[in-house]
Amino acid sequence: MRIMAVFAHPDDEIGCIGTLAKHTARGDEVMLVWTTLGELASQFGDASHEEVTRIRREHGAWVADKIGAQHHFFDMGDSRMTGSRAEGLQLARLYAQFRPNAVITWSDDHPHPDHRMSAKIAYDAITLARIPKIINEQRTNASGEPLPPPDLSGDPGMDSGEDAPQQVGKLDPWREPIRFYQYYAPASPYPEVFIDMEDKLEVAAEVMTFYHDFYKWPWNTERFREGRARTGQLGGVKAAEHFNVRMTHLKARDYLD
Repeated sequence: MRIMAVFAHPDDEIGCIGTLAKHTARGDEVMLVWTTLGELASQFGDASHEEVTRIRREHGAWVADKIGAQHHFFDMGDSRMTGSRAEGLQLARLYAQFRPNAVITWSDDHPHPDHRMSAKIAYDAITLARIPKIINEQRTNASGEPLPPPDLSGDPGMDSGEDAPQQVGKLDPWREPIRFYQYYAPASPYPEVFIDMEDKLEVAAEVMTFYHDFYKWPWNTERFREGRARTGQLGGVKAAEHFNVRMTHLKARDYLD
């Protein structure tokens, strides 16, 4: 199984990190994707753009390494995402390369526009990735000259988190069903899913502590543990993460749950 987690900024992944860690431990392929470099984080004060983006990339790499995942950064502009077709197409090309069976992303109603737009393009990219003429359509450079579509195979960004420098090759479409999971939202019309992550609670807490210690959040690791325990109570386990599933393709079963 291949799972892609699509978020706007490094640290957004905290809500599903236990789930992702469970899947990598099972031998599944996981890729963490951030649509921006998180360059406008206020905690960095007057630090240069280069310094902030270097640190944010390092944070993403640390988390991915911690859970045994691949990772990739796009640079769609912190707090400047629009949910455009062009943004969706960048992600669709990554879908065509990684070929996910499931995607996890933000809810549709989060106050931060980048979170909502990341969820939008994550959903749009499912359809865009299915169409060969779209994922391989010509683009132009600053001089208006056509560029061939990117070949993301061998892209160092698949491991290093750097954006792909190559612009060669042809991509095959990805048309297999993709289960689309979003962070739980009470107003969502889609079914709820609880993932038992008790055996990865310590790993998730370590990621939470990593970010907490850097950003000095008032929300601490103990409150994080308490939140996972409360969610677990709703799902009948000791600790859980909570999602809505927007698209699913389940096999036939013998009885109702």
